[in-house]
Amino acid sequence: MPSVIMFALTAAAPLMVVGALVSTGWGVVGTTGFPLAFVIIAIILAVFSFGYVAMSRHITNAGAFYSYIAQGLGRPFGVGGAMVALVAYNLLQVGLYGAFGAFLSQFLADKAGVNVEWWVLCLALWLFVAVLGLLRVDVNSKVLMVLLGAELIVVTIFDVIFLSNPAGGSVSFEPWTWGALQGAAGPAFAVAVTAFVGFEAAPVFAEEARSKNRTVATATFLGLAVMVVSYAITSWAASVSIGVDSTVKAAQDTLDTGGPFFPTLAAKGGAWAHDVGTVLLITSIAAAALSYHNTTARYAFALGRERVLPAFFGRTRARSGAPASGSLFQTVIALVVIVVFAIQGWDPLVNLFFWLGTSGGIGVLLLVTATSLSVIFYFARDNRGEGAWARLIAPILSTIALGYVMWQVFNNFGLLLGLAPGQSSAATWAFPAAYGVAAVIGIVWALILRSINRQDYDAIGLGARANTARIESVEAAEVR
Repeated sequence: MPSVIMFALTAAAPLMVVGALVSTGWGVVGTTGFPLAFVIIAIILAVFSFGYVAMSRHITNAGAFYSYIAQGLGRPFGVGGAMVALVAYNLLQVGLYGAFGAFLSQFLADKAGVNVEWWVLCLALWLFVAVLGLLRVDVNSKVLMVLLGAELIVVTIFDVIFLSNPAGGSVSFEPWTWGALQGAAGPAFAVAVTAFVGFEAAPVFAEEARSKNRTVATATFLGLAVMVVSYAITSWAASVSIGVDSTVKAAQDTLDTGGPFFPTLAAKGGAWAHDVGTVLLITSIAAAALSYHNTTARYAFALGRERVLPAFFGRTRARSGAPASGSLFQTVIALVVIVVFAIQGWDPLVNLFFWLGTSGGIGVLLLVTATSLSVIFYFARDNRGEGAWARLIAPILSTIALGYVMWQVFNNFGLLLGLAPGQSSAATWAFPAAYGVAAVIGIVWALILRSINRQDYDAIGLGARANTARIESVEAAEVR
């Protein structure tokens, strides 16, 4: 259980979320209302999780969202969701390299007087993740456990420093009000959803857990609880210390250097706090990159095992059981993106980390919404002993709430990219369109698979039971 919980928690560590994601978001989105956004999204995801966990008790598959959608809404939609998942998790994972390179490059220049290009440091992390991604899941989790424990302790100390030194001498609660989100709720929700990515990871590792049902439920709800408390309090405390009225301006003035979080920490807590915080931020980004890599590799593995992707992706290493082909696939994609951004000279923090990361979070939001709807249809055919709350009421409520959040996000997508209201660019439609294209490709491929290989089509979404389903399908065809 601890191993799976570590992947659920470290996919979005508090220092990375507040020190990098929110600190950049203050300037790009132009709001301090992230504490309230975190609470709203956490409540919605908690309601969603009741149905999600209930479904995990009956379906065990490393491609959790994909398999749930396939068995709830139908195999074509499941494959469409799988393609969306691959795009989303790759965007999330690769985006982290930008933050890692930017912060570590700045830190080395400030403390050691050494100027190292951000992309060189990205490649160092890329190699580290590539190697660990081929090892056993418990080896990865031990690395994550040490980093997370240190980070939670330090973040708590930072919260005390911030709240003990409020700007103007008084603590403001404005970031907790709806007024702080006015006009920027959609982008703030997108950032919040991105921050919570990882809470859904437990079912992805269920096949590698000894006690699946208990592990998935505990990891999911505990992950959500730790995330919302650390994110909401730390983002609020930091803005209080910076000055709620001046946080956005300070963030906009420091977008290219990482935002006002760490400079304020140095001013209020001393150089030691700044240095310790920066080091743990860098290590937490590395931990999150490793966590996302493992999740993405297992999605590719699940699709390869069920022949949705070439069977090559369904292979594992004999010694570790890790999804070797899926891991190498994700490693190659990351390398290509890092090289392209380096050649083009694009900003690693705003363009690579914030744009790709939040766009990946939106993809996960689409998957969560589709999965919430899938729970309703899955249990409508057979309640499988689940209570009305988990199989019907909670999924209906979460589907409605998630639909509202999606509308807010897509209606204000330009603000998420730092554009003025009413202004547009190719990026405002390119990122959402990519998910539409991925979903259509998946649906069309599933329909083609149904016509050319019924055995593989019937195995979609069945996970470890896929091979058994193929045999049964062949036997049924022979009988007919």
